[in-house]
Amino acid sequence: MTVGARDGAPRQRRDARRNRELLLEAAHEVFTEYGLDAPLDVIARRAGVGNATLYRHFPTRAALVDAVFRDSLTGTMDAGERARRAPDAWAGLTAYLEVVFSTLAADRGSNDLMTTHLRGVDSLEAVHEHNRRTVDALLCRCRDEGTVRADVTTEDVLFALAALGRAVPALTAATAPDAWRRPLALFLGGLRTTGAPPLPATPLTAAELGEVLRELGPHRTRAGGREPDA
Repeated sequence: MTVGARDGAPRQRRDARRNRELLLEAAHEVFTEYGLDAPLDVIARRAGVGNATLYRHFPTRAALVDAVFRDSLTGTMDAGERARRAPDAWAGLTAYLEVVFSTLAADRGSNDLMTTHLRGVDSLEAVHEHNRRTVDALLCRCRDEGTVRADVTTEDVLFALAALGRAVPALTAATAPDAWRRPLALFLGGLRTTGAPPLPATPLTAAELGEVLRELGPHRTRAGGREPDA
């Protein structure tokens, strides 16, 4: 056996690892910019590999999504654990939702993950269940402490948060990175029995609202060129 033959397998493994890293980097960039429905061939092209190489490493979109976002999803669960241990349930709930919404504002991929349902992403299933248990536990404590109205349910809150969270990328793109704080504060104020704090930031102008609604649509302008239309 020649030296080249002996070196062939290790070199192939190094190439495979490098291709996987390139695909994960490219997928994170593309999903961040355009969301989870971005064409997979765009990811392969940006990574500098062929479609066959992408599917060899990640047979399904769900497998690729799971690999890209697993670590960031774990961070959300850690925030939930900290919130559950908070001595004051209302403070724990508000701090937790601020972490969640800062994640929703960070990129379109994370927002798609946390505000919709994608089958086959094991880490996502765990995060959704952990989020439900966290919100439920904190709401129960808040009701016992008299800080949240008695008729609000966990499902009420989860639905409203998903609907509100879905609009966050459009809101931040049209206004400011932390513009989500005002609608979140308004929502949280509606949960309170009394004494809601003043709303942070400034209200939207009519022009800004129009821009937000345009950003929400599937026809939104793609930042950075036409690549995802390929």
